[in-house]
Amino acid sequence: MSMRLTCDVVVVGAGMVGAACALYASRAGLDVTVVDRGPVAGGTTGAGEGNLLVSDKEPGPELELALLSGRLWAELAAEPGLGTAFEYEPKGGLVVAAAPEGLAALEKFAAGQRAAGVTAVSVATDQLRSYEPHLAPAMEGGVYYPQDAQVMPTLAAAHLVRASGARLLTGRTVTEVLRGADGAVRGVRTDRGDLHAPAVVNAAGTWGGEVAGLAGVPLPVLPRRGFVLVTEPLPRRVRHKVYAADYVADVASDSAALQTSPVVEGTAAGPVLIGASRERVGFDRSFSLPAVRELAAGATRLFPFLADVRAMRTYLGFRPYMPDHLPAIGPDPRVPGLFHACGHEGAGIGLATGTGQLIAQTLTAKTPDLDLTPFRPDRFRRAEEAS
Repeated sequence: MSMRLTCDVVVVGAGMVGAACALYASRAGLDVTVVDRGPVAGGTTGAGEGNLLVSDKEPGPELELALLSGRLWAELAAEPGLGTAFEYEPKGGLVVAAAPEGLAALEKFAAGQRAAGVTAVSVATDQLRSYEPHLAPAMEGGVYYPQDAQVMPTLAAAHLVRASGARLLTGRTVTEVLRGADGAVRGVRTDRGDLHAPAVVNAAGTWGGEVAGLAGVPLPVLPRRGFVLVTEPLPRRVRHKVYAADYVADVASDSAALQTSPVVEGTAAGPVLIGASRERVGFDRSFSLPAVRELAAGATRLFPFLADVRAMRTYLGFRPYMPDHLPAIGPDPRVPGLFHACGHEGAGIGLATGTGQLIAQTLTAKTPDLDLTPFRPDRFRRAEEAS
């Protein structure tokens, strides 16, 4: 049965970023409809670990967005019933180095972060066990980041959508971005009817490039596949998010080849989550034994006790990768009324709240909290024209 609906804003995508856009746009007084071809958190969000990180961000636009988002996450968590509902844990992150040269690079990286407003505490090798008693002894030292936190991503997305009061339409595929004779957005067409609105927010994550294409503009969003191992439930033996110093370099790499760097964290429910792998293989969902073996080996190097723990399952997701590792956030000057909020790669959970607030501010013609120039959706075309 077809339908026709009118509202102020259509948000395409019911993942974490779409949920945050809906929340802040609704709180800004707009009538919001969220539409997704699948369920809430059915894409990248449902395959994430729920990390809210500043520890892996170098000084610059992404770190500024992470700091803004971290403050907003803490505010949401303080709202009655909301933080406990999505399992907000301000547990902090510990980055460790196994060799002197790795520790020197980590300390240099942390020094730059401190200058940009990050709290980064140097931890000597003889202090590491006070943070993580079960950590492998052969570590040179590390840096502790108390601003790192975690949420349960599917719960968080669902509760943000619910708290927004937005109209939620799942199981509806967007097939066209409607535009008027002047080229401006007039809403979207779905396989179950049209949704009319003067503004459309592209929060489709890894599929953001496809949604942009429906509006007639290119956006170079590519899928980057990653696996996560999940152990059997355990008593809390990993207190923080713990990862090796080379993780930051792997995240920033442009390589399409398989890369793994050990990332280990406990959860409120008991299982330990083990990552992280990344490779660009399109939307190939096939199981990769080499990737999973590397994850397990890296985790046991950090925490030897994990060698005796059963892995219960593994899952994969596709992170929305952009060539310059920055998301597209804000209005698209090529299509009046089209806004983008996608391309966050593996940081979308953590950066969602800041993204949502920035989108709401631009939708209501307010000055955004951050300069959106580095996130301009048309920046790749502009770079080509300038070269």
